[in-house]
Amino acid sequence: MAVDRNRVAAAVREILAAVGEDPDRPGLKATPQRVADAYAEFFAGVGEDASAPLAHTISVSRGPAPDTLPSGAVLLRDIRFRSVCEHHLLPFAGRAHIAYLPGEQVVGLGALPKVVDVLAARPQVQERLGEQIADTIAASLDARGVLVVLSAHHECVTMRGGRQPDAATVTIAARGEFAEPAARAEIIMLLTASAESGG
Repeated sequence: MAVDRNRVAAAVREILAAVGEDPDRPGLKATPQRVADAYAEFFAGVGEDASAPLAHTISVSRGPAPDTLPSGAVLLRDIRFRSVCEHHLLPFAGRAHIAYLPGEQVVGLGALPKVVDVLAARPQVQERLGEQIADTIAASLDARGVLVVLSAHHECVTMRGGRQPDAATVTIAARGEFAEPAARAEIIMLLTASAESGG
């Protein structure tokens, strides 16, 4: 579903007037259209199918390398993402780390960031975003386990209220075998080592 840029621009013009500004002054005249263009990018994932990037899978046993069956987790870390908090419409941004235990099907690693991008490009809360990423991967692949860790800075925390510029929010979503704390301990350790080394 495409963002209605004309409606967004009209609404922004009303907001500018509501805060006591003159939307026709030179510095603000183009602002409604600029915000509309930005929102078209920020919310491009509304109505999009987040599982579409996972549609093309590769058979582990009949694929290009059947002699190298994965026995452990596939981990893709430090996927940059940005989203907009649905509570204040302020941005939050950070990194996603995704791990899954393959079954018979694997997916090209480039597909995982695309899932994150689609789901992040909606009005969101971080807790739900991580759960949606995990659910999408779990439903699309025959993975034995899925783990999604998100770490992000929220402008609703850093710029308003308590104004904690260094505060980061970390959320974990786990499915299948990774729902057991002992099973995901190794993956969490790998992610912690990455963060401590500046990775």
